[in-house]
Amino acid sequence: MLADLPVEEPARGVRGDRARGAHAWDRSILFWDVYFAVAWAATQTMLLGAGHPAWPFRAVAAGLLVPLVPWYTAVGRRLLGGDPPDERRARYYLAVAMALFLPSAVLAGETRLLAFALIPQCFMALRMRGALIAVTLINVVPVAGWALLWRPGAEDLLVNALSALVTLVFSLVVGGWIIRIIEQSWERAELIAELESSRSEVARLSAAHGALAERERLAREIHDTLAQGFTSLLMLVQAVDAELDSDPAQARRHLALMEDTARRNLAEARALVAGGAPADLAGASLPDALERLAARHEAVLDVTGPVRALPAGVEVVALRACQEALTNARRHAGSSTRIEVRLGYADGTLTLSVRDDGCGFDPAAVHTGYGLAGLRARAAEVGGTAAVRSAPGDGTTVTVRLPVPAAVVSEVP
Repeated sequence: MLADLPVEEPARGVRGDRARGAHAWDRSILFWDVYFAVAWAATQTMLLGAGHPAWPFRAVAAGLLVPLVPWYTAVGRRLLGGDPPDERRARYYLAVAMALFLPSAVLAGETRLLAFALIPQCFMALRMRGALIAVTLINVVPVAGWALLWRPGAEDLLVNALSALVTLVFSLVVGGWIIRIIEQSWERAELIAELESSRSEVARLSAAHGALAERERLAREIHDTLAQGFTSLLMLVQAVDAELDSDPAQARRHLALMEDTARRNLAEARALVAGGAPADLAGASLPDALERLAARHEAVLDVTGPVRALPAGVEVVALRACQEALTNARRHAGSSTRIEVRLGYADGTLTLSVRDDGCGFDPAAVHTGYGLAGLRARAAEVGGTAAVRSAPGDGTTVTVRLPVPAAVVSEVP
């Protein structure tokens, strides 16, 4: 059937996934009803008013056309509205319609006018081959039967034959072109449906990727803030437990540090929930935040280059990288390890280096921890790099290089 390009399932062998709107047939069914009714009424009018053949034959021809109306209304209309039409039922419907039409057209030439209502139905309901056969029969059989039955003169026979030939050629050419257009429309509909399905899948994958990225971000934030804070608290608890009897003053200092660590953990948790800047950077410059961080880990900070305000993302990465490196140094390098933190401001680059003189490790060995992998992922998010240099017995150096936009030139007093 004739349809808009967005359709639910392609006719004539082409499959579509889903409809995108109302079909042309759905919107124009009344037009085809009116068209069929007008063609049928005009045919009956011409038939009953004709002078040839005699009245009994014209009455029979007119009577044969009467059942076509309820047949179209009850079967044809619903069939042609199929998506696509059931071809088996279509052949049955058109066979009955032609069984009523062809004898009437043989008896009276005026009946052939109704062919203009039946031919479009052939192209709507059948595949190309079946439609061409049906249209050929509708155009040829009435003229051939009429000629054999009434033996007309050569002039009448020539006029009717030429008329049937022209109608047949026109029907085949235009009908075949219409079917190809319909098939292309269905194919385009399939492509559109596939495209929409692909876009839906891309949207789903994008949402899943976004959720995964957000989960990884939260995991890094929790690891770099809360988890490290709790680790520090556990280490301080162990220290206090060992010092309660032997060194109460040192135990009290560690208790104060525990309180400070817990408060900072609470501030970090609130900042994480609110989506704001880390607590250490709130209202402070990066060197100030690193200075406080280094002091908590008994490390030394050295800042070089012109200090200036940087994009928040770059400063957060630098702060988190320093937190991770310092935590790893205190956890793995030994409590007596000397730790040095260097922050270097240069044109287009911010460099953070954390070095300890502890026991070191083999970077090539397999490590199951999340810290170094998360540190590299953080640096990569802002276009930077993170490198770890270490060897057993030779300490560890973590170096993070982050790009700084050239437009950032304002210096921090």
